[in-house]
Amino acid sequence: MSNGVVENLINELTKLPGIGRKTAQRLSFFIMGIPEDEALSIANAIIEIKKKARFCRQCFNITEEEICSICRSSQRNKNTICVVEEPSNLIVIENTKIYNGLYHVLLGALSPIDGVTPERLKINELVERVKSGDISEVIIATNPNTKGETTAQYLSQILKPLGVKITRIAYGLPIGGDIEFADEVTLSKSIEGRNEM
Repeated sequence: MSNGVVENLINELTKLPGIGRKTAQRLSFFIMGIPEDEALSIANAIIEIKKKARFCRQCFNITEEEICSICRSSQRNKNTICVVEEPSNLIVIENTKIYNGLYHVLLGALSPIDGVTPERLKINELVERVKSGDISEVIIATNPNTKGETTAQYLSQILKPLGVKITRIAYGLPIGGDIEFADEVTLSKSIEGRNEM
Protein backbone atom coordinates (compact mmCIF):
# COMPACT_ATOMS: atom_id res chain seq x y z
CA MET A 1 0.00 0.00 0.00
CA SER A 2 1.41 3.35 -1.01
CA ASN A 3 0.93 6.20 1.45
CA GLY A 4 1.10 8.57 -1.52
CA VAL A 5 -2.14 7.43 -3.16
CA VAL A 6 -3.99 7.08 0.16
CA GLU A 7 -2.84 10.51 1.28
CA ASN A 8 -3.89 11.96 -2.08
CA LEU A 9 -7.41 10.50 -1.73
CA ILE A 10 -7.70 11.76 1.86
CA ASN A 11 -6.64 15.25 0.76
CA GLU A 12 -9.15 15.24 -2.11
CA LEU A 13 -12.01 14.05 0.12
CA THR A 14 -11.36 16.81 2.67
CA LYS A 15 -12.27 19.30 -0.08
CA LEU A 16 -15.88 18.14 0.23
CA PRO A 17 -18.09 20.21 2.56
CA GLY A 18 -18.46 18.72 6.03
CA ILE A 19 -15.68 16.18 5.50
CA GLY A 20 -12.83 16.55 7.95
CA ARG A 21 -9.58 14.62 7.92
CA LYS A 22 -10.83 11.72 10.10
CA THR A 23 -13.96 11.23 7.98
CA ALA A 24 -11.82 11.42 4.84
CA GLN A 25 -9.56 8.71 6.25
CA ARG A 26 -12.54 6.46 7.04
CA LEU A 27 -13.95 7.00 3.56
CA SER A 28 -10.57 6.29 1.97
CA PHE A 29 -10.22 3.00 3.81
CA PHE A 30 -13.84 2.12 2.98
CA ILE A 31 -13.18 2.75 -0.72
CA MET A 32 -10.03 0.63 -0.55
CA GLY A 33 -12.05 -2.21 0.97
CA ILE A 34 -14.91 -2.35 -1.52
CA PRO A 35 -14.74 -4.32 -4.78
CA GLU A 36 -13.14 -2.48 -7.68
CA ASP A 37 -16.38 -2.36 -9.71
CA GLU A 38 -18.17 -0.56 -6.84
CA ALA A 39 -15.33 1.96 -6.51
CA LEU A 40 -15.36 2.55 -10.27
CA SER A 41 -19.13 2.99 -10.14
CA ILE A 42 -18.69 5.80 -7.58
CA ALA A 43 -15.94 7.38 -9.70
CA ASN A 44 -18.07 7.14 -12.86
CA ALA A 45 -21.06 8.75 -11.09
CA ILE A 46 -18.83 11.72 -10.20
CA ILE A 47 -17.56 12.00 -13.78
CA GLU A 48 -21.10 11.71 -15.16
CA ILE A 49 -22.51 14.46 -12.93
CA LYS A 50 -19.67 16.78 -13.93
CA LYS A 51 -20.33 16.11 -17.63
CA LYS A 52 -24.14 16.13 -17.68
CA ALA A 53 -25.45 18.23 -14.77
CA ARG A 54 -26.01 21.95 -15.20
CA PHE A 55 -28.10 24.74 -13.73
CA CYS A 56 -31.55 25.41 -15.17
CA ARG A 57 -31.50 28.58 -17.28
CA GLN A 58 -34.61 29.91 -15.50
CA CYS A 59 -34.50 28.83 -11.86
CA PHE A 60 -30.91 27.54 -11.38
CA ASN A 61 -32.03 24.14 -10.10
CA ILE A 62 -29.80 21.22 -11.10
CA THR A 63 -30.88 19.57 -14.34
CA GLU A 64 -29.55 17.70 -17.34
CA GLU A 65 -31.63 19.86 -19.70
CA GLU A 66 -31.45 23.57 -20.45
CA ILE A 67 -34.76 24.08 -18.58
CA CYS A 68 -35.59 21.83 -15.61
CA SER A 69 -38.73 19.68 -15.40
CA ILE A 70 -40.30 21.96 -12.75
CA CYS A 71 -40.02 25.07 -14.94
CA ARG A 72 -41.29 23.12 -17.98
CA SER A 73 -44.27 21.56 -16.18
CA SER A 74 -47.74 22.76 -17.21
CA GLN A 75 -49.05 21.47 -13.86
CA ARG A 76 -47.17 24.03 -11.76
CA ASN A 77 -48.58 27.34 -10.50
CA LYS A 78 -46.65 29.86 -12.63
CA ASN A 79 -47.69 32.83 -10.45
CA THR A 80 -45.67 31.89 -7.35
CA ILE A 81 -41.91 31.64 -6.92
CA CYS A 82 -40.32 30.07 -3.85
CA VAL A 83 -36.78 31.40 -3.34
CA VAL A 84 -34.26 29.01 -1.78
CA GLU A 85 -30.54 29.18 -1.16
CA GLU A 86 -29.45 25.85 -2.66
CA PRO A 87 -30.86 23.07 -4.88
CA SER A 88 -30.86 20.80 -1.81
CA ASN A 89 -33.40 23.16 -0.18
CA LEU A 90 -35.64 22.82 -3.24
CA ILE A 91 -35.55 19.02 -2.94
CA VAL A 92 -36.64 19.15 0.71
CA ILE A 93 -39.58 21.43 -0.12
CA GLU A 94 -40.57 19.27 -3.10
CA ASN A 95 -40.58 16.18 -0.87
CA THR A 96 -43.33 17.73 1.27
CA LYS A 97 -45.64 17.67 -1.78
CA ILE A 98 -47.35 20.80 -0.41
CA TYR A 99 -45.91 23.47 -2.71
CA ASN A 100 -46.82 23.45 -6.41
CA GLY A 101 -45.31 26.70 -7.72
CA LEU A 102 -42.00 27.59 -9.32
CA TYR A 103 -38.62 28.02 -7.64
CA HIS A 104 -35.63 30.28 -7.81
CA VAL A 105 -32.29 29.04 -6.44
CA LEU A 106 -29.93 31.79 -5.32
CA LEU A 107 -26.89 29.47 -5.15
CA GLY A 108 -25.94 30.82 -1.75
CA ALA A 109 -26.84 33.44 0.84
CA LEU A 110 -25.58 36.96 1.43
CA SER A 111 -22.50 37.11 3.61
CA PRO A 112 -20.45 40.28 3.09
CA ILE A 113 -17.88 39.07 5.61
CA ASP A 114 -17.23 36.06 3.33
CA GLY A 115 -17.33 38.17 0.18
CA VAL A 116 -20.76 36.91 -0.89
CA THR A 117 -22.45 40.03 -2.22
CA PRO A 118 -25.72 40.29 -4.21
CA GLU A 119 -23.76 40.21 -7.47
CA ARG A 120 -22.41 36.74 -6.64
CA LEU A 121 -25.92 35.29 -6.20
CA LYS A 122 -28.77 34.85 -8.69
CA ILE A 123 -30.63 37.88 -7.33
CA ASN A 124 -30.64 39.98 -10.52
CA GLU A 125 -32.08 36.99 -12.37
CA LEU A 126 -34.86 36.75 -9.75
CA VAL A 127 -35.70 40.44 -10.17
CA GLU A 128 -35.88 39.98 -13.95
CA ARG A 129 -38.19 36.95 -13.57
CA VAL A 130 -40.53 38.92 -11.32
CA LYS A 131 -40.51 41.90 -13.70
CA SER A 132 -41.11 39.87 -16.86
CA GLY A 133 -43.49 37.22 -15.55
CA ASP A 134 -47.01 37.18 -14.17
CA ILE A 135 -45.73 36.61 -10.63
CA SER A 136 -48.16 37.46 -7.83
CA GLU A 137 -46.20 36.09 -4.84
CA VAL A 138 -42.57 35.45 -3.92
CA ILE A 139 -42.08 33.10 -0.97
CA ILE A 140 -38.70 33.62 0.67
CA ALA A 141 -37.51 30.27 2.03
CA THR A 142 -33.94 31.09 3.00
CA ASN A 143 -32.49 29.42 6.09
CA PRO A 144 -33.43 30.84 9.51
CA ASN A 145 -29.87 31.88 10.35
CA THR A 146 -27.99 35.18 10.12
CA LYS A 147 -27.09 34.77 6.42
CA GLY A 148 -30.59 33.59 5.51
CA GLU A 149 -32.26 36.43 7.41
CA THR A 150 -29.95 39.01 5.84
CA THR A 151 -30.75 37.59 2.40
CA ALA A 152 -34.51 37.56 3.12
CA GLN A 153 -34.46 41.20 4.22
CA TYR A 154 -32.47 42.25 1.16
CA LEU A 155 -34.81 40.38 -1.20
CA SER A 156 -37.85 41.91 0.46
CA GLN A 157 -36.44 45.43 -0.01
CA ILE A 158 -35.66 45.01 -3.70
CA LEU A 159 -38.83 43.08 -4.62
CA LYS A 160 -41.48 45.14 -2.79
CA PRO A 161 -41.24 48.09 -5.22
CA LEU A 162 -42.18 45.64 -8.01
CA GLY A 163 -45.69 45.31 -6.57
CA VAL A 164 -45.46 41.62 -5.79
CA LYS A 165 -46.62 40.00 -2.54
CA ILE A 166 -43.59 38.97 -0.46
CA THR A 167 -43.99 36.22 2.15
CA ARG A 168 -41.50 34.45 4.41
CA ILE A 169 -41.76 30.82 5.48
CA ALA A 170 -42.81 30.44 9.10
CA TYR A 171 -40.44 28.95 11.61
CA GLY A 172 -40.47 28.12 15.26
CA LEU A 173 -40.99 25.05 17.38
CA PRO A 174 -40.45 21.65 15.77
CA ILE A 175 -43.25 19.09 15.85
CA GLY A 176 -42.75 16.85 18.87
CA GLY A 177 -40.63 19.45 20.67
CA ASP A 178 -41.23 20.75 24.20
CA ILE A 179 -41.60 24.49 24.85
CA GLU A 180 -39.44 24.29 27.97
CA PHE A 181 -36.44 23.23 25.86
CA ALA A 182 -36.84 25.91 23.18
CA ASP A 183 -34.45 28.83 23.10
CA GLU A 184 -35.87 32.35 23.42
CA VAL A 185 -35.33 33.31 19.77
CA THR A 186 -37.09 30.18 18.47
CA LEU A 187 -39.97 30.65 20.89
CA SER A 188 -40.36 34.34 20.01
CA LYS A 189 -40.42 33.48 16.29
CA SER A 190 -43.08 30.86 17.00
CA ILE A 191 -45.25 33.42 18.76
CA GLU A 192 -44.71 36.06 16.06
CA GLY A 193 -45.55 33.57 13.28
CA ARG A 194 -48.68 32.17 14.93
CA ASN A 195 -51.71 31.30 12.79
CA GLU A 196 -55.40 31.70 13.48
CA MET A 197 -57.18 28.44 14.34
